[in-house]
Parts: sequence; C-alpha cells; structure tokens
Amino acid sequence: MSRVLIIGAGGVGNVVARKAARLPEVFSDIMLASRTLEKCEQIARDIGGDRVKTAKVDADNVPELVNLINKFKPDMVVNVALPYQDLTIMDACLETRTHYLDTANYEPRDVAKFEYSWQWAYHDRFRDAGIMAILGCGFDPGVTGVFTAYAAKHYFDEIHTLDIVDCNAGDHGKAFATNFNPEINIREITQNGRYWEDGKWVETRPLEIHRQIDYPGIGERESYLLYHEELESLVKNFPSLKRARFWMTFGKQYITYLNVLQDVGMTSIKPVNFKGVDIVPLEFLKAVLPEPSSLGEGYKGQTSIGCQIKGVKDGKKRTYYVWNNSDHAEAYRDVKAQAVSFTTGVPAMIGAMMGLTGKWTGKGVFNVEEFDPDPFMKKLPEFGLPWHERIDEPLPVEKYCI
Repeated sequence: MSRVLIIGAGGVGNVVARKAARLPEVFSDIMLASRTLEKCEQIARDIGGDRVKTAKVDADNVPELVNLINKFKPDMVVNVALPYQDLTIMDACLETRTHYLDTANYEPRDVAKFEYSWQWAYHDRFRDAGIMAILGCGFDPGVTGVFTAYAAKHYFDEIHTLDIVDCNAGDHGKAFATNFNPEINIREITQNGRYWEDGKWVETRPLEIHRQIDYPGIGERESYLLYHEELESLVKNFPSLKRARFWMTFGKQYITYLNVLQDVGMTSIKPVNFKGVDIVPLEFLKAVLPEPSSLGEGYKGQTSIGCQIKGVKDGKKRTYYVWNNSDHAEAYRDVKAQAVSFTTGVPAMIGAMMGLTGKWTGKGVFNVEEFDPDPFMKKLPEFGLPWHERIDEPLPVEKYCI
C-alpha cells in the first residue's frame, strides 16, 4: 500500500483521483491538491468515504510544494497540473526524495515550444537521489510509447516507420471548445509541424500536411500532421526508426474558428496592454472558452488513438496496428469525464501503480517506453481502455500517400 499526492484538479486530475480511490490495496492514502481548493473538495465529496484528502498548493512555488510533500509524505507525486509547472514539481520531488510522474513534458510559458531536454537534464540528480521520474504517462504521450515498446518486444526485430494516429470523433455540442487545457492545446497545434525522416527532423507549416485516415469504428477523418513530444523520445529509444510522424483529426468548424482567432491575434502568447494592464491574449481566450472538465455530460461519440508500425521480423517485412477506442458517454458514466480526460487519467493512474508496486523500477528520469510494456498493457483493459491489434494488414495511414 502506498501514499500518492495528485497535483491538479482539472479533468485529468478528477479521473486519476477517482480511479485511484477504487484501489485501496495500491493507493492506501490519496491527497488531491490544486491552486483552487474548491475543485479538489468537490471531487473528494463526489468520491466519498473520506478516501481523498485535499489541499491548496501553488505548483509554481517550490517551498509550498516541499512543505506539502513533507506534511503528507507521499511515495509518489502524480503531476497533472500545467506543463509549465513540471520543473518546479520535479525540484520539490528532488528536495524531498519522492518519486515523480507526469503526463506531458515541460513547456516554458513565454515560448510555444515543448521538448524533453529540460526534464532529461534531471536524470543524474534523480539517479543520485535514488528516486524515479516517469515522464509522459498519459495516452499520447504515454500509451503510444507503451504500444511501441510492446510492438518492438513481441512483433519486430527492427521498427522502421511509426505513425501515431489520434482521432476525436466526438460531439460536445459547443461551437468551439478544446478537450484539454485551451492554452496548451492551441499552443500545440499552432506551432510548425515536424516529423522524423532519415535521421533528421523535417519541419512543416502549421497543419500544412493532411490526409484522410480510416479509424476503426469511426471511418475516414481528415488528419493533420503535427509535432508531438513522444516523437522525440521514441526516435531516441528506437534508433532503427527511419520515419516517425504524428497525426490528429480536426473538423472543418474547428479549423475555421482557429484560423479566425489566429488572424485577429487571440492565439498570441505575447502580452498586449489593455487599459494599462498587460494581458496575454491566449490566456484571456482560455478564460472565456468552456472549461474542458465541463464537457463530459452529453458528449457523444468516440476517440481512437493508436500506433501504425512497419518493420521486419525474422528477415520478413511486417506491419502492425494497435489502438484503443474510447466512448465519451461511457467515460462520463464511469468517472464524470469526457474520453480525452479519461484516456489521459487512466494511464497516469496505471503508471503510478506500475511504479508503486515495483513493476517499473529505476533511478533517474525515464520515458514510459523504457520500461517493460507487458504489465501496463495487461492493466489497460482492466481499467477501461481495451486495446486491439491487426498484424500484417495494410496500414490505414498509407491509403492516401503523399
């Protein structure tokens, strides 16, 4: 039995807390902490049974974090706050010698850029402190890395190409809303795209490359090439990769709204002066858009996220497609969350379980694909994320080649 501190009480924090609370044999004591105490208390009341303690903490403030960790004495901190806060929380874990897990890599507030270099730089300090940091343990990044490791372990001698495909075919009934933090989401998709090919990164304009991809149980959806953080760790940890890409679906209405918001400057992260006060347009936009955690009730449709892989096994060419489909309505019935929060929060809980039960061990900083994928894959369907696979069949991503 272990104690876990969950930092962040948004849609994902809600899922992690609810799922962990159902497993007292693993998570004997749970604390949910956030800058907004009321959110934590509401989740704790909904869970009931005094399973979840709550606290207020500023995740940008290392002394506050250290004080809370020293008071609660968790075995692991699960960081589902903002990516801006990864390093302060890691600093607090180092000072208190506490294991760490997150779902997204660090981003500086003033630059729309995300990469693992800042967190990888902590490896030696975590190793010397005798503690473990598990990076990117959501779905993408997260499960997609485990899927790739599972494929490499069981189906390939060498992986040559990897396409991560992410489709949200759900309908939340809003004119424009993002399924996770609007600020992070819009920063991510308005950056230049990048993909790995023949040993180097190839850069594209935002949403420049797109194609129809067929998703199981959903059908064909327009899918756009983005840069996504797990590509950086996967090409490092699977050096046989000759090409690695990430695709995500967006509807025409979403793209239209996004283009208008960009054109009028509302997606900018550069401060502007309004009546003597400096405001960041994207932060203001976030404040007026629907809160992602509020989208669950009435959300219809499915998500489909998976890995489409080509390589060789025993000297013969092989293809492999592994994926999960999740239903928004089912996720809401289970944990009062939409499927995007569900598919991020459940893997974070499983990753914490892997670390706390000794299935994943190490001293230092690790991405999920560096661990044994088998125990994690076994737990996915047990907690609501069943996965499916196709072997040696044509890959949907290659139907309309460019």
